[in-house]
Amino acid sequence: MIEIKEEQQQAILVAVDTGEYDVDLSLDELGELAQTAGAIVLGKISQKRPAIDKATCVGSGMLQEIQTQAAALEANLLIFDHELTASQLRNIEKETNIAVVDRTTLILDIFAQRARSREGKLQVELAQQKYRLPRLMGQGTALSRLGGGIGTRGPGESKLESDRRHIRRRIESLEGQLRELKQQRSLRRDRRKKDGVVTVAIVGYTNAGKSTLLNTLTDAGVLAENKLFATLDPTSRALTLPDGRSVMLVDTVGLIRRLPHQLVEAFHSTLEEAANADLLLHVCDISNPEADSQAEVTRRLLDELGCAQTPVVTALNKCDRLESIPAAFGGNRVCICAKTGYGLDRLLEAVAQALPPSQLRMRLLLPYDKAALAAEIRDSGKIFSEEYVPGGLLLDALVDKQIIWKLEPYQVDG
Repeated sequence: MIEIKEEQQQAILVAVDTGEYDVDLSLDELGELAQTAGAIVLGKISQKRPAIDKATCVGSGMLQEIQTQAAALEANLLIFDHELTASQLRNIEKETNIAVVDRTTLILDIFAQRARSREGKLQVELAQQKYRLPRLMGQGTALSRLGGGIGTRGPGESKLESDRRHIRRRIESLEGQLRELKQQRSLRRDRRKKDGVVTVAIVGYTNAGKSTLLNTLTDAGVLAENKLFATLDPTSRALTLPDGRSVMLVDTVGLIRRLPHQLVEAFHSTLEEAANADLLLHVCDISNPEADSQAEVTRRLLDELGCAQTPVVTALNKCDRLESIPAAFGGNRVCICAKTGYGLDRLLEAVAQALPPSQLRMRLLLPYDKAALAAEIRDSGKIFSEEYVPGGLLLDALVDKQIIWKLEPYQVDG
């Protein structure tokens, strides 16, 4: 037997500094994305320009310098920290004779590797097909290297079809399948609302520790790695709060600055879990020097999804990496370590306090002729203990707000 090994791609990162954002910071993040996709980063190149060159992004002089450095380092991939047009892709590859991908293609490739659920795979492929369609005429070198490298992977797709009509038909099919899944998700969500299920969505920047927090709180067994976008598909688990209420805890896809609009569009149904949640649990990596800017990116994207009015509790995660742990924070902010469990008791208390009170814990003494009320309590709430005493049925119960008025006459102290 002949063993065929995929050649690991060795990449040079390229960016144009037009003053719109911090290029050094963005290149560092692009390097993490490249490593997550499986590439080795050999170097980074940036060029200050008033605007991106329409033909080759960086300009012909810089392109020659990139080609020289790539040859010296034996690089076989250029990753641009911008969204490239079809003509830019074609021109860069023609001048350098090196495969080229852009930031959006790189992120889509990571999503293609990470998608596990049927919906996740459909969403990734839809985003890929929509992104590739207008760039078919511009993909030169990339078309001869399909199947194994960054930007060429995809669920159910071994190579890129060059027939535009075929891709359009595929896009229509994917959109139809996703509409059906979206309808099913909407029905499940409506059912949860009808049943009074309270939803808490874990949101935050990618690699902030969301999945680790979900695992620690619920033993969910979700993949948690020190990589960007380690988790793609949403996971839901039941969680009991200190006040006795049960909530549905939902892990969502991580966010990132300059998130390609194709992904926002494709994963809108997944992000709807956050948009429709009763409370957002914002996980922030407090040990990251860019924690403030990452938190701002998350808040801005959530606002775009319509979550501006949703209550938020912020979990400042990875505090074990700090030299000293602050004793307390203002507002709904709690310092935690999801990996060790530090501060999670205070976090759950903060979540319970921030959620709108849909239930109230009451101690009741129901006369025996009113014992049927216990069945109503069980249907909409929870009974922690019950005892038959001379005066009736003594209950410690979590009561839904809608029936509190029936039970207030029977409330007792203690």
